[in-house]
Amino acid sequence: MGSVLDAFVSRADLADLALLMWAVGVTGLLLVALQQLGVANRRFDLFVQELARFNRKFGDR
Repeated sequence: MGSVLDAFVSRADLADLALLMWAVGVTGLLLVALQQLGVANRRFDLFVQELARFNRKFGDR
């Protein structure tokens, strides 16, 4: 990573470096958000399964 940073600094492309850092940061945040969305989806699926089990057990009374 140091050689990449040196290449950007030596050519004075600091705006490109800032854009690269922004893109890496946003991509990381997107991955975290997708991971959390998957976790929430699994929890909701478990909730729906438990609700269906409850309805099968007590729904006809």
